[in-house]
Amino acid sequence: QVQLVESGGGLVQPGGSLRLSCAASGIIFSNYAMGWYRQAPGKERELVARITRGGITNYADSVKGRFTISTENAKNTVYLQMNSLKAEDTAVYYCNGRSVYGINYWGKGTLVTVSS
Repeated sequence: QVQLVESGGGLVQPGGSLRLSCAASGIIFSNYAMGWYRQAPGKERELVARITRGGITNYADSVKGRFTISTENAKNTVYLQMNSLKAEDTAVYYCNGRSVYGINYWGKGTLVTVSS
């Protein structure tokens, strides 16, 4: 059974930092492209960052230079380091894993609130 479990969300002040983690089980982690998406209230889910099996990363324009996605294959974990957080980064953040066959798996999400 495939499971993606996010952690690390919470309340942070503008300008602060958080690191999200997503632990994957039930998959061969190195065979998956991993990504982080987010959904703010009243908005559609959007891609934040993605990392391919080969380690190539891409980011939404709104987070470039502030967020960094990385993986630790030995722990089957993908991270999202978020710096210089803004109020508009407030959202539920979801972990995504996509297999070479195009099958998508999702975590249940972790809430990030940026507020003073």
